[in-house]
Amino acid sequence: MSQLPDYSPQSLLIGCYTKGAGGEGDGISVVHRDVGTGALGPISTAVSTPAPSFVVTHPALPVIYAVNELPEGLVSAFGITPGGDVSPLGSWPTGGSFPCHLCVDEAARHLVVANYGSGSVASFVLDEAGVPVRRSGHVRHSGKGQHPQRQEGPHAHQVVPTEDGILAVDLGLDSVFRYRLDPAGALGDSEVAVRLRPGTGPRGFVRDGFGVLHVVGELSATVTSFARRGADWHELGTIASTAAGEAFPSEIAVSPDGRHLYVANRGPDTLAVFALSGGAPAFVGEVPTGGAWPRHFAFVEDFLYVANERSHTVVAFRVDPATGMPTPTGDVIATPSPTCIAPAAPLHRRS
Repeated sequence: MSQLPDYSPQSLLIGCYTKGAGGEGDGISVVHRDVGTGALGPISTAVSTPAPSFVVTHPALPVIYAVNELPEGLVSAFGITPGGDVSPLGSWPTGGSFPCHLCVDEAARHLVVANYGSGSVASFVLDEAGVPVRRSGHVRHSGKGQHPQRQEGPHAHQVVPTEDGILAVDLGLDSVFRYRLDPAGALGDSEVAVRLRPGTGPRGFVRDGFGVLHVVGELSATVTSFARRGADWHELGTIASTAAGEAFPSEIAVSPDGRHLYVANRGPDTLAVFALSGGAPAFVGEVPTGGAWPRHFAFVEDFLYVANERSHTVVAFRVDPATGMPTPTGDVIATPSPTCIAPAAPLHRRS
């Protein structure tokens, strides 16, 4: 058990790649965030665990979940007391290799994991304390795409809860699949919700306040937007994820006020900003991330924090609400191989 005296709901959790697993980190770190200035620090390791490349928290309970992105994938859970004590609750095999993303479903009864290496999706039942008790479902995708190295088979890359189940992005198959979770946590048969153009290599997506779905293509360096008509999604258009040339976009997100879309571009190391108006996004501008290989970013109120994996830094930005453009605050914190930033878990259990 470790003790984190500075842990609070304003803290940020930082996932990473660890020594021997593609990076230099030690595990999940916690960094304190100043509410007024957005400044970060101090930072400390919450718990040592291998390759926690993506981290989420339970929406109502003091529990942290992390993938362990390993050849034999695991998902781990950790509990936090109001005093800041962090304790491991257990680790469970994901049934696949190199898990890279996870989420809690909208009912907060299940944890769902994307196994990138094996191209599969796994689900786990959560008990009343938010602890996984068993793996309840596992589905492996099949097929391949046109890219000979990156799409030689399925590569599940993101899982997102919706009102009627789970959407799973597969980079290898140029598709977004829909799954329905039954009460026991089993994954139903998959159905294709969105089919991307061959070679897109979808990495992730976000749905804006107008109901438009925006999918970022890692291989094509594009954002493709879709509107729903009945049960089907129809393409509205595709736009480049950057004006800077060759890129490998990573994270995509909508600002808290819903007015702008953001994409992190590895290679040129930029954040691109797009205006939203209910259709395809319109390019606004692009700023450097202040580091190398921006893997992930997160919004907290008027601030945006970028995890620059290869420069081993997290950089803070203040976002102009009128233009949507981020401006660096000058606050940079060093942390090895950061890959994910997540708001801290709540400290008290719900009644």
